[in-house]
Amino acid sequence: MVLFVGLGNPGARYVGNRHNFGFMAVEAIAKRHGIGPWRRRFQGVTAEGPLGSDRALLLLPGTFMNESGRAVAEAARFYKLPLNEIVVFYDELDLPSGKLRVKLGGGNAGHNGLRSITAHVGNDYRRVRLGIGHPGQKELVLSYVLGDFAKSEKPQVEALCDAVADNAALLARGEDATFQNRVHLAMAAKGFEPNGSENKPDNGRG
Repeated sequence: MVLFVGLGNPGARYVGNRHNFGFMAVEAIAKRHGIGPWRRRFQGVTAEGPLGSDRALLLLPGTFMNESGRAVAEAARFYKLPLNEIVVFYDELDLPSGKLRVKLGGGNAGHNGLRSITAHVGNDYRRVRLGIGHPGQKELVLSYVLGDFAKSEKPQVEALCDAVADNAALLARGEDATFQNRVHLAMAAKGFEPNGSENKPDNGRG
């Protein structure tokens, strides 16, 4: 069993926010692979089903971003999951918009969802960083991440979610580097050219 966690805030007002990119990616995985139905469980909503040759539990915490770890810890304890079977999808300010990078452990870079998960289960879980870019000034970050994706950004966001969903079985098998490369190739094929310097998995140091 692998646990895929999408980070975001519950409720209609947050649906299109950049901070809900993790929700969007995991929902795309559920839709593509026919995993469902969603039901209330583990302080959030979950869907469970086959993903390639593996079985996946998809979790969208309902605790709001800064308490995400409560939901993750409850699900992980129930299934007795090791940290390397927990994969967290989240919005990343330090990656250009539309880019993706996979890492194991590492710092939380000020992300409240990651900080909460680390506090509840430890640090060495797997992370799928979904780039949203940076507004350029620190004081603009809060309104930026809690703002909706601009209309011009949506094709790139949808393309990245599609590429993640198409290749999610690789993540379930632990083939993180192959997953990342396949996503970058898919984005390039759709006209969103990846930066080659970002095309290596992060080893979690730093």
